[in-house]
Amino acid sequence: MLWTEHHAIHAINSQATSDILILFTEFKVLKAKSLTLSEIIKESDMLKSMTGFGKSSIVLDGRTVTFEIRSLNSKLLDMNLRLPSLLRDLEPEIRGLVTRIAERGKIDINASVEISGTDLPASINKPLAIAYYLELQSLASELQAPDQDLFSIVMKMPEITKNTREELSAEDKSLLLQGVNDALKLFDEFRKHEGELLEKDFSERILKILDGLDQVTPYEEQRNIQMREKLRNSFESFIENNNFDANRFEQEIIYYLEKLDITEEKVRLKKHCDYFLDTLKADDGANGRKLSFVSQEIGREVNTLGSKASDAIIQKIVVEMKDELEKIKEQLANIL
Repeated sequence: MLWTEHHAIHAINSQATSDILILFTEFKVLKAKSLTLSEIIKESDMLKSMTGFGKSSIVLDGRTVTFEIRSLNSKLLDMNLRLPSLLRDLEPEIRGLVTRIAERGKIDINASVEISGTDLPASINKPLAIAYYLELQSLASELQAPDQDLFSIVMKMPEITKNTREELSAEDKSLLLQGVNDALKLFDEFRKHEGELLEKDFSERILKILDGLDQVTPYEEQRNIQMREKLRNSFESFIENNNFDANRFEQEIIYYLEKLDITEEKVRLKKHCDYFLDTLKADDGANGRKLSFVSQEIGREVNTLGSKASDAIIQKIVVEMKDELEKIKEQLANIL
């Protein structure tokens, strides 16, 4: 009874703590847009999903540059950048910024440039184009060949078009990197929001497992009584019809009863569940792998509990606990 009361108090405190954390993280989400990249890194010690999305746009000399960052779950950091020629020189800096925030996951970074002014991204070498055209026209006349497609042929000739890409100034680079930072802020905010939802879901499911553990206790007492009575009747019948060492037989029975006892599994299961909840609230960075390991230990104790139960009602409770644990494991694959 003492353990049950302690667990009830713990469940109430855990729920209250969870509610406070949810309110606090909601406040941080509202504040996130005003954070710098360094502040985002400092506040990254919370549960995050590996699924994220962020998008930002900046205007630079008549061009609109748009950055999109998407991520899915992955065991390692797998980054894929698609950058236009204008931004190729910034690839190392962009990779560095994304690595500091993303940590893990399959990350796709796409950047696009849309011309919104009169400046063209490429120019046509008109004197060379005219020279090509006249030369081809003369050749077609000599060969008496059709000359309807000469213009399209000219446009495919070497050196006809030339990119007008200019070198980026330090100010331009700073502005472009700020656009990346803005997309990263939204990306990280998305991950945090997903992480909050998953944290709440994990807490609720672990508490359901602990609740199932509490439900086992009254059935366990009845189970022990029934098992002892069944064994007693069987042994009395066996003793009457057989001659053996009574002391040795008694020792074997005690050993058998100890093997069927589930107290140790219940204690370990509660400790693992408490540790899972503590790890959820820990401010020590990415905890996805640690939570996955703890969930494996929870599963081991739940399975042992079910195999030892030898009681239909307890096994039904164990099945419900397994169902909650499987849902946790499915979502843990998406935790940073």
